[in-house]
Amino acid sequence: MRRVTLFVNGTSKNGKVVAVYGTLSDLLSVASNKLGIRACSLYNGKGGLIDDIALIRDDDVLYVSEGDEFVDPQCEVKASESPPGSQTDWLTLNIGGRLFTTTRSTLVSKEPDSMLAHMFREKDAWGNKQDARGAYLIDRSPEYFEPILNYLRHGQLIVNEGVNLIGVLEEARFFGIEQLVEQLEIAIKNSQPPEDHSPISRKEFVRFLLATPTKSEIRCQGLNFSGADLSRLDLRYINFKMANLSRCNLTHANLCCSNLERADLSGANLDAANLQGVKMLCTNAEGASLRGCNFEDPSGLKANLEGANLKGVDMEGSQMTGINLRVATLKNAKLKNCNLRGATLAGTDLENCDLSGCDLQEANLRGSNVKGAIFEEMLTPLHMSQSVR
Repeated sequence: MRRVTLFVNGTSKNGKVVAVYGTLSDLLSVASNKLGIRACSLYNGKGGLIDDIALIRDDDVLYVSEGDEFVDPQCEVKASESPPGSQTDWLTLNIGGRLFTTTRSTLVSKEPDSMLAHMFREKDAWGNKQDARGAYLIDRSPEYFEPILNYLRHGQLIVNEGVNLIGVLEEARFFGIEQLVEQLEIAIKNSQPPEDHSPISRKEFVRFLLATPTKSEIRCQGLNFSGADLSRLDLRYINFKMANLSRCNLTHANLCCSNLERADLSGANLDAANLQGVKMLCTNAEGASLRGCNFEDPSGLKANLEGANLKGVDMEGSQMTGINLRVATLKNAKLKNCNLRGATLAGTDLENCDLSGCDLQEANLRGSNVKGAIFEEMLTPLHMSQSVR
């Protein structure tokens, strides 16, 4: 039985001793398994191509190729004997016109699955283009590449002041450096200013109103005015939809035709406010004070409080002719001496409401809950046809 020592073409390290049997194809198959390559041809030590297994003698040293030409392993020995400072592992990158000198191991070792590792793991494996000085050309931003190279050198993310982290993140994603991507995403998140949920003050809002043209639509949708003093301000036609106006002082404010849909007015004070044509669908005004408010628009535009939560509100003495309070909740509310002529109260919860002294002429109370409601000193008699429950 013959035995031979096999090396990968061009090297004299990590050889494998194998037995020779069968055909040349059988030997190439064994070489592929032992050396982890796709063996296509065999050379002897002098570079001669072996095309017949009969030419192989016992204890021969053979070089296995993947199809490339024979490379003398002595070249590797000479390279290793070169004087200090002439290591072939050093290379230069031309990144967007700026030169970076580093080692091949720096680009390969830290992130072995990155694009840079694949580009430079084997010499010219990707056919990398070089400039006249031999530097490898890569068309990327040098400003964003520098932190990436430093990370590959020592494993720390260090970004100079003024360098955009988002730009570095995009470069890290481009080169497939996953661990650095995670660090950058965390750094960017931590660098963002915290969200400011503090309420808007009267001073801030007045300054905003003065800087806005009179005919411009003012959108305050979803803003936080909690506890603010907005009394006696002209707030006509402003969109306060879903805004937080809880505990606000809105006394004597002009809210004519403003949009307060789904706004939070709980505990707010709207005494003597002008609410002509106001839109308060599904608004939460639980516990608010609306004494002496005017909902009545001479032009015929009716205030809409359909589905609003008005539990425990004090609306004593308010003008509410034609107001829409359909399916609103007014449980335990004070409605003494209110003008509710022609009001829509169908399906409204009026349980335990004080309606004494109210004018309910032509008001629609069909389907409303009037359990425990007080109807004393009514200005006009309440007909049974107006209430069916």
